[in-house]
Parts: sequence; structure tokens; C-alpha cells
Amino acid sequence: MSTLPDEAAVPDETSVRPNQRRRLHPAWIVAGVAFLALVGAAGFRAAPGVLMVPLQQEFGWSTTVLSAAVSINLVLFGLTAPFAAALMERFGIRKVTATALVLIGAGSALTVLVNQSWQILLTWGLLIGLGTGSMALVFAATIANTWFVKSRGLVIGILTAGSAAGQLVFLPFIAMLAQDPGWRQASLLIAAGALAVVPLVLKFLKNSPADVGVLPYGAEPAVTAAATEATAGDAAPRGNAAMRALQVLRRASRVRTFWALVAGFAICGATTNGLIGTHFIPSAHDHGMPETTAAGLLAVVGIFDIVGTIASGWLTDRFNPRILLAVYYQFRGIGLLVLPLLLSAEVQPSMIVFVVIYGLDWVATVPPTAAICRETFGADGSVVFGWVFAAHQLGAAAAALGAGFIRDATGQYTYAWFGAAAMCTIAAVISATIRRHSAPREEPVPVP
Repeated sequence: MSTLPDEAAVPDETSVRPNQRRRLHPAWIVAGVAFLALVGAAGFRAAPGVLMVPLQQEFGWSTTVLSAAVSINLVLFGLTAPFAAALMERFGIRKVTATALVLIGAGSALTVLVNQSWQILLTWGLLIGLGTGSMALVFAATIANTWFVKSRGLVIGILTAGSAAGQLVFLPFIAMLAQDPGWRQASLLIAAGALAVVPLVLKFLKNSPADVGVLPYGAEPAVTAAATEATAGDAAPRGNAAMRALQVLRRASRVRTFWALVAGFAICGATTNGLIGTHFIPSAHDHGMPETTAAGLLAVVGIFDIVGTIASGWLTDRFNPRILLAVYYQFRGIGLLVLPLLLSAEVQPSMIVFVVIYGLDWVATVPPTAAICRETFGADGSVVFGWVFAAHQLGAAAAALGAGFIRDATGQYTYAWFGAAAMCTIAAVISATIRRHSAPREEPVPVP
């Protein structure tokens, strides 16, 4: 990140407590709390697919209506992200994160009062969309870029896995509660999960290493002091976070790599949150599979997502992230191509293989994408990643709505799976051809 919160002064070499005297660097405590915050915020990510059928049965709403609520959520989820990154620079990571968790909790709790379709658009769409957008994967990149110099890829992988862990923690319980006693209790569970993390965030989630008088993990004091001195004169004024986000977008939009990442990540969102995350359970239900069984399969996706994302972070620190992206997208496309053949009333061994492979690949794309943003755009990398992530969620929203329309029009999801498989091949080609940038640009974009 290019700047530190107002209340935090940049530590000089004499004021920093030596890292070697600490058994655990504070960066790891911050990363641990950030992980828990992402787990708490992830409850709703598991909810739409599970709650869609109970809501249809109670209110008679169509798949398209409920898909529209999810699409609004995903659009706001994405478009909030770059502004949230700038707001974290302006007001601090702690305040923005706590506010986001409260919005998620409020939106989930108020869902139990809905009885009209427009109300689900307000709760699922507006409130939870704004909250989850402020806790988007750009949060992981912001933590990693602020607190870590060494092992950034691994940290982003671990934090990204927090969303998968949240899915793993919440999904089975949401599925059970949705069936008995009902979907309202499941919504209250999501609210409780988000709100329970707020005290930890307020207590332990520090805004920057300067708050506790240390350097970022892995930073050399002489190098950090030189970098701080070099950028101090150009540091962006921090009175207008929205302007900073828009200025970063304008500058990034002139770089071809930005558009390549946008295209690839839009397809990534379409084939994860938009399609599988929203419609896998209803599609499995169409084939006679019980909802709790299908939810259990998505929970397995969450388990292997943790493994795959952390492994991807480790690989990103060591290998060309462009090649990693190409491989991830192509394997995902193959899985989607065969999925219509695997769906049935019973869980076959081939379905388990699909779930494992898809889980390993679910958001493994995040660490290499964030790494390319940092490599290409330097200190603005977190905000740029926010805009790239916005494309991820716009792609997810389009896929969620489009798949719902296909289901209502044809009675099945087959064309949605095949179309997504073709898009993954396109994303693989785009990713493999991204240009390499030899040196990052560390100066922040100035704000007038």
C-alpha cells in the first residue's frame, strides 16, 4: 500500500523494536485475526445455493428473482472492493473491516423479516453486498502488502482460504437449519458468525506495522527507510478515498495487463461464485440429489479450496504466476465440461473426483493475480487488485443471473455449464499471454 493511516507515523530505524527479539512477529497476529474476519464474513457465500429452494417453496419466487438478488449482491461485492481498499488507506483497516462485518450481520438478520421479493433484493443484495464487498479478497491483498515483505504470496493464499474456511464452517449447518427448523434460523446463524468476529477485529487488527512500532515482516530496516524517504514527498493526500480509487483505475486502464487480468478474473468469478456457488445445489436438486448432500459436496470443495489456495500462494512465490493462472483456468474448464455427465441422485466416485479437483482450483487464481498486480502497479497494487476483483464479481453476477434464466427457460443448467467451460479456455489463453514487467512502479497515483 502506498500510504499508512493518519494516526500511524512511519517508524524510523531507531524507534523500531528489533524483530528478532519477538518470538512471533505482530504481522502474523494481524494475519490470524484477518483470517477469522474472512471466515466470519464468508457465511453468506454459502447461503444462496442452500436457501434458494426453501425460499421458492415458501414464497413461490422464481429462480430468476432470487438469482437477481444474488447478482445485485455480487455486483456490489465487486464494485465496493476498490473503494474499500482506498478507504482502508484513509480510515484504517480496523474501522472498515468492523463496519463491513456489522453490515453483513444486519443484512442477514433482517432477512428473516422479508415477505416480498423486493425485500430480499435489499437484504441479500444491498446490505450484504456492501458488507462483503468491503471484506472482499482485496482485503487479503491489503493485509499482505501492508504487513508483509516476505511471503506475500503465501499470506494471500492463507487469507483467501479464509473464505473457503467460512464456507466449510457454515455450509453444513446452514443446510441442516434450512431444512429443520427453517431458513430463518440459518440466516440468523450467518448474522451471528459475522458479528462474533467484530470484537476481535477492534482489539487485535492493527492498521499498520507503525502502530506497534515494527517493520513489515521480512523488511530490512535500511531498505524500508530508503523506500519511505523516496516516496514521502510523493505520498498521495488522503482526504478523498473515492478519488484515489478512480485515479488508480484511470492509470491502470492504460496498461494492457490490467485488461487481461480483468477479463480472466471476470471469467473466474463467473465459474465460481456465480455458477457453482449459486446454482450447484439447485442443479443437483434437479437431478434428485438431496440438498443436504449437495451442500456437503460444496463443503468438500471448501476443504480442498483451503489446501489449493495456500499451495497456490506458495507456488506464486516461486513460479511464473501467468503460467499458474493458465493451468488453473484450463483445469477448471475441463471440470465444467464433464459436470453435466456427473450429476445424479446418488454421489458417484466421479463426482468426488470433480469436487476435489474443483476445490483445489476454486480461488487458487487469487495469489498469482494479486502478485501480477503488485509486480505491474507497485504501491497501487492493492487498489488495482480491487478493480480487478470488481470484474470478478461482475462476471459472477452475470453468470448467476444468466444461469437462472437458462434454468427457467430450458428446465436445466446444461448450457450454462458448457458455456462456462468454453470461457475458461479463453481465460487460460489470455493469462498465458500476459506480458512480464521487470520492475514494479512504487509511486502512488497522486490525488488532486
